[in-house]
Amino acid sequence: MTAKLQLSGVKKKLRGRQVLDGVDLDVAAGRSLVIIGGSGQGKSVTLKCALGLMKPDAGQVLVDGADVTRMPQEIRARVMRKFGMLFQGGALFDSLSVWENIAFRLLYADNVKRADARERAIEAMRRVRLAPDFADVRPVELSGGMQKRAGLARAIIARPEILFFDEPTTGLDPITADAINDLIVEMVKELGCAAISITHDMASARKISDEIAMLHNGKIVWRGSTAALDASGNAMVAQFVAGRADGPIQAVV
Repeated sequence: MTAKLQLSGVKKKLRGRQVLDGVDLDVAAGRSLVIIGGSGQGKSVTLKCALGLMKPDAGQVLVDGADVTRMPQEIRARVMRKFGMLFQGGALFDSLSVWENIAFRLLYADNVKRADARERAIEAMRRVRLAPDFADVRPVELSGGMQKRAGLARAIIARPEILFFDEPTTGLDPITADAINDLIVEMVKELGCAAISITHDMASARKISDEIAMLHNGKIVWRGSTAALDASGNAMVAQFVAGRADGPIQAVV
């Protein structure tokens, strides 16, 4: 399969520390890749480099084969329009209604008329099974799970070709988390997009992924199908999946 998104030899140093040290990753359209790994191993920085929020010190970030790290700003901005993002915690704006949050890109980047944007936002709400009755309330009036649904609606409203998920089930109870996982799987299949996620939640990782990659010390130390995870043969993967303190990975305390 041709990669929709590819990171090749990506390096990034922050405050003198080599956070990413030659990351190689790719994901094709219609496929979902989940990155696992301990805190401070570079997962969030990988996502930020892929999103264009950080510029790598070395390496390439390719979208449909084009290196976005070397594009002029105006061209890169057009490529980034292929992206959708579900932020950790939802990241909704308190001062805007739910529908305005969902339609934020349409209103403030795409110059869609408010009536049309509201209609599309309500349709996106229906797709993630968030009742349209909540369109005009403020995010603070929503439960954690409903805020995640609103965040997912915002991520998919422009039918992105590449979806990013940052710890999509953090802070949710197990039942709500499983419902969000189901929605993620459904949306990725419906859109036919490529998806890349980072998570500590192994139940979520198993459910939403086709493949899993483990990041440790800024490098991908294992990658394989989700079905192969428990037979990875990698001691770090086995320790992380089992959640054991004993093993090659030292706990950060």
